[in-house]
Amino acid sequence: MQNVVSAVPDARGSNSPGKCGLRQIVIEVARWSSNAYSTTTMLNGQKIVVVMPAYNAARTLRQTYVEVMAQGIVDLVVVVDDASQDETVAVARTLDRVQVEVHPMNRGYGANQKTCYRHALAAGGDIIIMIHPDYQYTPRLIPAMAALVASGVYPCVLASRILGGGALRGGMPCWKYISNRFLTFIENVFLGTKLSEYHTGYRAFSRALLERLPLEANSDDFVFDNQVLAQVISLGCAIGEVSCPARYLPEASSINFRRSVRYGLGCLVTALRFRLARCGFLRPIA
Repeated sequence: MQNVVSAVPDARGSNSPGKCGLRQIVIEVARWSSNAYSTTTMLNGQKIVVVMPAYNAARTLRQTYVEVMAQGIVDLVVVVDDASQDETVAVARTLDRVQVEVHPMNRGYGANQKTCYRHALAAGGDIIIMIHPDYQYTPRLIPAMAALVASGVYPCVLASRILGGGALRGGMPCWKYISNRFLTFIENVFLGTKLSEYHTGYRAFSRALLERLPLEANSDDFVFDNQVLAQVISLGCAIGEVSCPARYLPEASSINFRRSVRYGLGCLVTALRFRLARCGFLRPIA
């Protein structure tokens, strides 16, 4: 079974990566949290770039950005606008230490992320963290997620809305919660993993891992997220998870029911393709 583990203590208070490793992570997180408003950036000498795939995010972009920068360790924010119909680009261009990229026409969520990661790597990012600019996820987890990557414990870290029950408390609609749990169960069976969720829009990657992923070959639509995780697992890389509270605001971005169904089917196809590739019936997906 693939070694995909969660950075959550078990009932005895131990952790799968080992007590010493996580103790060092806690020390690093505490150090950076106490220095949250410092102008000093970088963690363990590694440049941290936050990417925000944006579409009609004018009402929440600044709020998300302010909390991101308040963590004190982010060197650069890359905002990629996917032909928004509101003032997203205008707002982004007023923010300090923000690189703004604009798609002249709407290319899709996956295509937006491809641009995000391409520019983050070009900017010299060693740790790249994606967070949606709709303020659904709290940026206060950035130091913890970055420390898990910087320490070398995990090359990929997910902020899970399911761990700790944050999704329902934050207002996730019941039908989305049920769909999330069903898809995650099927994906864990096919991919041989034990992740709590595959559908979070809050992720951290090491540069070395991103450079190994065939991102440009993936979908330009929402299933891109799922394909990336399947590729990470296919490479044999461990995935860490941290518990993340969530907010479901009226102005937050969302996809309609029809596209949600298409996304769900795409996730199932991705998981099935991974299983067939592992059994030798298809070429490897990464």
